[in-house]
Amino acid sequence: MKKNHENYKELILRLAKTDFKLRYHGSVLGYVWAILKPLLLFLILNFVFSSVFNFKNMGIPYYTLDLLTGLLIFSFFAEGTSAGIASLLSKSQLVTKIYVPRWTIVIASTLNALFVFGMNLIIMIGFFAYYGKAPSIESILMFIFYIMLLYALVVAIAFLLAPLFARFRDIGMIWEVLLSVLMYAAPIIYPLTLLPVHLQKLILFNPIAFIIHFAKQGLIANHFATGGQILLISLGVGVVLGISFMIFRKNERNVAEYL
Repeated sequence: MKKNHENYKELILRLAKTDFKLRYHGSVLGYVWAILKPLLLFLILNFVFSSVFNFKNMGIPYYTLDLLTGLLIFSFFAEGTSAGIASLLSKSQLVTKIYVPRWTIVIASTLNALFVFGMNLIIMIGFFAYYGKAPSIESILMFIFYIMLLYALVVAIAFLLAPLFARFRDIGMIWEVLLSVLMYAAPIIYPLTLLPVHLQKLILFNPIAFIIHFAKQGLIANHFATGGQILLISLGVGVVLGISFMIFRKNERNVAEYL
């Protein structure tokens, strides 16, 4: 059993590394795009909302760090889910011609986004250092916990939708639209504190918004969610992950027919 576990781990890592290399193969800048893409989006949004709308004069002194942190976290979520959903189709030869546990293909595809996020953290650390903002040890540990929680949610969504995407290609288009909705529904461009209290409570029911908000609050303001809130969202994500994996195992048998 232990040997099988180690074999699966090695297989997942090999698939993830291969995906990561192929993604930037042939491009002039190569791996630099992993950092450059979110950085360019951040610079544009930061100029608009810091200079034009001037959020800094609305009681948000560290808006630049607030925006950057939110964007990088959401980019990780968006890339991870999109890659995971398309994983079975993009690896159709592995699914149809040789035996590879299909759940390992999904996990490997989502890990690629985790690698990119790790590279993007270099940007974040640089900006925090530039602004002289040093997060506490507790906030860093909570940030790591939130990223693990978000990754579990990424995997859950991938398990749930990957078999459906193999059959219905429209799932990919629908998910792109939903990602746009989720981005503006989460406190990324705007801080949650700018909204009325009743809307803040409503938005925090969204686990993505919850993770982004409290990850930012912890790093920037050393403010944390309550123990009850953390327990509730952890249980919620855990249940969703368990259910999505069971649904995946039930539907994976028919995936090869649609590839």
